Amino acid sequence: EVQLVESGGGSVQAGGSLRLSCVVSGYTYNYNCMGWFRQPPGKGREGVAIICSGGGTKHYAGSVSGRFTISQDNAKSTVYLQMNSLKPEDTGTYYCVADRTRGYGLGQMSDFNYWGQGTQVTVSS
Repeated sequence: EVQLVESGGGSVQAGGSLRLSCVVSGYTYNYNCMGWFRQPPGKGREGVAIICSGGGTKHYAGSVSGRFTISQDNAKSTVYLQMNSLKPEDTGTYYCVADRTRGYGLGQMSDFNYWGQGTQVTVSS
């Protein structure tokens, strides 16, 4: 059974930082693309950052570009999202996704075969 387990969420003040981690288990860690989506309160899910081709290609939402950095450690089967200069509008549930089957760029969450249960990020002003 493939599992994606997120961790690292929490509550911070605006301007603070968090580092999300997603550990993949139950499958050979050779996904073409992995990444992060988020769902702000009362809104739909949106792509945040995607990493493909072993880190050779990265896509970021315009709202996080320059503040968030996605990376992966194949030896640990883990993908990370370093979030700096956090803003209240970054609040939401963050989901790890893996194994893209269609689409390009950030795409849709449904473009991926697997996703985690989510981790909550709350940024207060």
